[in-house]
Amino acid sequence: MHSDIKDIHKSGFVNIVGNSNVGKSTLMNVLIGEKLSIITYKAQTTRHRIIGIVNTTEMQIVYSDTPGVLHPNYKLQKKMLNFSESALEDADVLLYVTDILEDAWKNVFFLKKIQKLTLPILLVINKIDLSNQNQLEQKVLEWEKILPYAEIIPLSATNRFNIDYLKKKIEKLLPVAPPFFKKNTLTDRSSRFFVTEIVREKILLYYKKEIPYSVEVVVEFFKDFVSFIEMNVIIFTEKESQKKIIIGNNGNALNKICSIAQKDIEKFLDKRIMLKMYVKVKKKWRNRNKFLKQFGY
Repeated sequence: MHSDIKDIHKSGFVNIVGNSNVGKSTLMNVLIGEKLSIITYKAQTTRHRIIGIVNTTEMQIVYSDTPGVLHPNYKLQKKMLNFSESALEDADVLLYVTDILEDAWKNVFFLKKIQKLTLPILLVINKIDLSNQNQLEQKVLEWEKILPYAEIIPLSATNRFNIDYLKKKIEKLLPVAPPFFKKNTLTDRSSRFFVTEIVREKILLYYKKEIPYSVEVVVEFFKDFVSFIEMNVIIFTEKESQKKIIIGNNGNALNKICSIAQKDIEKFLDKRIMLKMYVKVKKKWRNRNKFLKQFGY
């Protein structure tokens, strides 16, 4: 008796790593066909390791988006770097994302860890729509010297260019294994988590300077009724002055964030939302283990 080739199931962890602002989150969202990772033009947008799962009858691909690699200046950034480094340890396939404009040797300490890995590495050169053929050829030659065992795949995540080729490569490299999650699972994160990420994305987009990096968002109350969900969200800042900026004159700024976040949350959860937002101060939370633990880092 020979088993039918169709009975073979492939599963694996495909972890996406790289420096800030190279388009890791955009790529992850394109690969899974859902918006799970928040995307802004600002560095350090992703703070957690976010999993998105693609299921077919023959395979399960567990994608993992990670924070951009950086030299940590405070405890929160140290935790973020830990998420990126852990992604090197449990990957079946590693997607190292760079872009056409980036200095290849940026954050050399992380690159050296990648050079020691023995697992399959796909080196993605993103944003090639911003370059010409000559620039791209030079960049490919440079990366061939740095990571000789990696396969180099130039693409544009925003233009969806070469994405299908990348998907086929990933599928080919997946090990034979049963699924790790139930087949209808999209992510390992709760609805509450994505609510906080949507609110944080709006803060990143609408406030400048230090504000977005000093903010953490927590869903304090979440009740799912038949026709709507009621939720209270708290925005934590490090200083009273930051709290005033987030609230704005007569609460105008906070009301604006609340209404635009509400629209996106309703779209994501496919339900009507009753959303209330509050702002509180937790001094120096980014450097205090007690608060970092409370916030899930």
